[in-house]
Amino acid sequence: MLVDIFSSFDDNNQVFMSLYGLMWIFSLTTIMLFSSSYWVAAPQWVSLIMTFKDTVSSQIFRSFGLNLNGFINIVTGLFLFLIIMNLSGLIPYVFSPTSHLAVSLSLGLPLWLSLIISAIFFNPTSVVAGLLPMGAPAALNPFLVIIETVSILVRPITLSVRLTANMSAGHIVLTLVSNYLTASLFLSSIFSVIFLIGIQVFYTIFEFGIAMIQAYIFCLLITLYSDEHPH
Repeated sequence: MLVDIFSSFDDNNQVFMSLYGLMWIFSLTTIMLFSSSYWVAAPQWVSLIMTFKDTVSSQIFRSFGLNLNGFINIVTGLFLFLIIMNLSGLIPYVFSPTSHLAVSLSLGLPLWLSLIISAIFFNPTSVVAGLLPMGAPAALNPFLVIIETVSILVRPITLSVRLTANMSAGHIVLTLVSNYLTASLFLSSIFSVIFLIGIQVFYTIFEFGIAMIQAYIFCLLITLYSDEHPH
């Protein structure tokens, strides 16, 4: 049962869809249903899904990730997956997986690592040369290599923490406002109740936008990381 503002992030509450496996199955099934090409007559919502897919595809076409076989399908599927995950967390009594670092890191780390490993096997000389900017002073070369290496290594952490922090902060604010709204129904004036309802409605709509924007930023950063791959 829910006991405080952080209990919604506890997957042991046994609320509806509180298990990681159930959320993964639900999201993957939805993506397969929406992306299916076996419809005799395409439903109306297919155009909406194609809008999301075209948005990510247009970004990849402007990057070197276009030269990586299957990269478009992976990032497009990831974009739809994150949108479904983020939006499902806004449904009452539905567990939000993307508010946990374990889920976001399990998405960001393999994608980042696959680009690094692929680059090393494809052209290790280019990877090593990319650690040192052109025209740098010789005295600063050791420090620049260390700084560039650290910046590359922390990418999956910053990628995952950004998604987790934004989704967690939004859920906490919604919970706080709802707690004040519940108390004001019995203790405050009608003006306070209407004001808090307006805030709750506005922030809920705002969270819908945040859920889609964060999914786009996550995929955008993965795409930008692919620009450094030696093609």
